[in-house]
Amino acid sequence: MESDIRYYWRRAASEAAAATRALTSEARQRRLLLAEQFAIKARECAEAQPAT
Repeated sequence: MESDIRYYWRRAASEAAAATRALTSEARQRRLLLAEQFAIKARECAEAQPAT
């Protein structure tokens, strides 16, 4: 099963890539916002994990 951190980083990368393919500036901005939100979630998950 994929970890939450990996999922969020994968989605952030996917949304960033989709932003580069977006046809309109509005779509590009939405995709970039989603990418940023997923990256924030990934960082929050990483910070919540105990250090190993």
